[in-house]
Amino acid sequence: QVQLVESGGGLVQPGESLRLSCAASGSIFSISTMGWYRQAPGKQRELVARIVSGGNTNYADSVKGRFTISRDNAKNTVYLQMNSLKSEDTAVYYCNLYHPGLDYWGKGTLVTVSS
Repeated sequence: QVQLVESGGGLVQPGESLRLSCAASGSIFSISTMGWYRQAPGKQRELVARIVSGGNTNYADSVKGRFTISRDNAKNTVYLQMNSLKSEDTAVYYCNLYHPGLDYWGKGTLVTVSS
């Protein structure tokens, strides 16, 4: 069983930055694909960024150049550095761990971007 715990959300003004963290339990973190997803009010959950075990990343077009996903396998932690935040980035952000046959989600952390 894997548990994912997100942290780092909060209220910020447009243009500011936040760093989200997701700590994973268990022993499969280093061989898993880690992702950050978000769900805004009234919208479907969408992929924000993903990093595979080898370190390759991909991003939603809406966050390219502003967000950076990274991972620390020694700490079983994945990060999402969010810069130049916009009001449209307001959402609950969820951490995901994927390995063939396994798919785990955190409970989410709220990010609110508002002046």
